[in-house]
Amino acid sequence: MNENFYTLTNYLHNNKYITYAMEDYLEMIYREYHLNHKITITSLSNLLNVKKSSCSKMISKLKNLNLVYAKKSISLTKSGIILGIYLFKRHLIISIFLKKLNSQNYSLNQVEKIEHFIDPLTLTNIKNLLPKI
Repeated sequence: MNENFYTLTNYLHNNKYITYAMEDYLEMIYREYHLNHKITITSLSNLLNVKKSSCSKMISKLKNLNLVYAKKSISLTKSGIILGIYLFKRHLIISIFLKKLNSQNYSLNQVEKIEHFIDPLTLTNIKNLLPKI
């Protein structure tokens, strides 16, 4: 077995085109979009417990990546919807898995941390494992 080990920092710099914070914003925007809720800077900043100025800056970054439209309200582009669906499902799969695994010691905090580090293959394998546990 000849594996190369790296520090966490090396693993984190994996050329993702969006940051973990961007993922959190997109996931929350998709959640509200899915519920047909009007999404504004104010409502989004309240949902994510961030300052409106920080939220506004992030929405500008997501607009530049062609993931959202923003005028009076925020909506997702086609690419934003596709990514939002993935992020939302990823959250649900990890949440269900940890609820089954840890029962009463389930923690949203843990889900939020894990979801940014899991790769699509592992996520698919966990999804396929869920009916068996």
